[in-house]
Amino acid sequence: MTDEHKKYVKKIKIRKLVTKILQASILILFIGLWELVASKEIIDPFIISSPSRIVKIFIKLQGQNSLYNHMVATLSETVFGFLISTVLGTIIAIMLWWNKLLNDVLEPYLITLNALPKISLGPLIIIWIGAGKNSIITMTVLTCIIITIISMLAGFLQVDKEKIMLLKSMRANKFQILFKLVLPSNIPTLMSVLKINVGLAWVGAIIGEYLVSREGIGYLIVYGSQVFQLDLVMASITILSILAALMYAIVAIAEKIIKKYF
Repeated sequence: MTDEHKKYVKKIKIRKLVTKILQASILILFIGLWELVASKEIIDPFIISSPSRIVKIFIKLQGQNSLYNHMVATLSETVFGFLISTVLGTIIAIMLWWNKLLNDVLEPYLITLNALPKISLGPLIIIWIGAGKNSIITMTVLTCIIITIISMLAGFLQVDKEKIMLLKSMRANKFQILFKLVLPSNIPTLMSVLKINVGLAWVGAIIGEYLVSREGIGYLIVYGSQVFQLDLVMASITILSILAALMYAIVAIAEKIIKKYF
């Protein structure tokens, strides 16, 4: 390793460290200012709550043995919806790439479904599937699956045509082209879709819980707003943010591992 390369690596490490420090500083400053504004009643703490009041809610929920149950309920619905929509959406995208006629026929319907607010389907989902976890998972899948199909299909169609022609000239069939070229070339696209779906899956799960659930973080938010316990609402949003951040971090770690092999 040359001296210039060592300096470059050191510079990158310092930049990453500075970035982490600044990120942590912003979070600490935000929490500190929030607590100060609430404690001095510059803004009514009933409206904005405060970090200390949120901690008390955490302790109260933990004491009631309900916090864990609510977290697991929402997390399971989100993860199941996330996995189902990603796998099923990718399979459908492969089918549309495989059959151009099918792609041309379904394209306007996909665009329409993508533009449709998924919450409008909530009452129908409850009637068709019933009030329960299955409805929430279905809402999560519907929230994620269309963008998965569109994004993956766009990636498949952008694969270098010359490379495809080269494989065809070597008598490769469509199955071989898919698994030897198209899918490996779209690993970055898949990872981007996973990151997008992390956010969308939480949106779908919370929307579903708004409509039908008797447990979960979405239920706590609705209940807290109905009884004007805004501390509970803010505590639920905080839990939601932490879980979403952890799920995104897992996807980011998976991306780094996969990049070593592709």
